[in-house]
Amino acid sequence: MEMCYIYILECSDKTLYTGWTNNLEKRIETHSKGKGAKYTRARLPVKLVYFEKYNDKISAQKREYEIKQMSRKEKLKLINDIS
Repeated sequence: MEMCYIYILECSDKTLYTGWTNNLEKRIETHSKGKGAKYTRARLPVKLVYFEKYNDKISAQKREYEIKQMSRKEKLKLINDIS
């Protein structure tokens, strides 16, 4: 069974980007090199501000969708609640 993650990045313009991956370290590195999502490429540098672990891809993708439906305020609350 492969561990999956959802993550939130804070971009240089203070916007938030949400994604999912099965290799968090590698994915953040890819974003940081400008080879990740088109959205983050134009907003470097990025910083990992939040992540959650899941046991399967489907659960991670469902949670990613939930987070993407949240307002910025709700996402910031989620991020700040773990700090």
